[in-house]
Amino acid sequence: MQLLTLLALAGAVQAHYRFSKLIINGQQDAAEWTSVRMTKNYQSNGGVTDVNSPDMRCYQMRAGTGTATIAAGEVLGFVANAAVTHFGPVQFYMAKVPESADINTWDPAGNVWFKIGSITAVPPMGSSEATWPAYNKKTVEVTIPKNVPSGKYLVRVESIALHQAQSVGGAQMYLSCAQVEVTGGGSGTPGPLVAFPGAYKPTDPGLVWSYYPVPTSYTAPGPAVWTG
Repeated sequence: MQLLTLLALAGAVQAHYRFSKLIINGQQDAAEWTSVRMTKNYQSNGGVTDVNSPDMRCYQMRAGTGTATIAAGEVLGFVANAAVTHFGPVQFYMAKVPESADINTWDPAGNVWFKIGSITAVPPMGSSEATWPAYNKKTVEVTIPKNVPSGKYLVRVESIALHQAQSVGGAQMYLSCAQVEVTGGGSGTPGPLVAFPGAYKPTDPGLVWSYYPVPTSYTAPGPAVWTG
């Protein structure tokens, strides 16, 4: 019985995941948590289930230690360890670090986040890779908007797992925040700006999933994507 319990726990951990490395210009971070703030699930790989928790910001366990450099208009990749093993959308947000703040310790509270990407459902609706393009992928990518102003930012990746979301509170959020400095930016005004927690409500349709009857459409939670 003890062996079966250990195997079950091991399987549960393997079924979850974390985002702990970046890919810039095809180059992957050599080690985890190089320019990504270490998250509380660094061992368990578990997700956040309470959308009203401050963990919805960055789920971080400790302050950041490094900052990556990326040009506006370039593609930023996140590595999923070991893969995005639950179906659902993957979304990306940015928050500009105030010039007077230390990027390693800045707390992105309040209306500072804007959405820059959403890998969401494509018809026909279902729970397979045909509907969810990020499902089972080892990496997910987003383009830094060309007109985003230069400066230091947190980039938040968020995978919303819907496999147990048949009732309110069942969705699981796997997320982390990377620290980046954007160069060659523009003069855009990103928005709308939202807060975490606050951007999502437990009852948002995008946080609930029905296996039967299968939905005819799906809209991911949060604001519209700012494309710059």
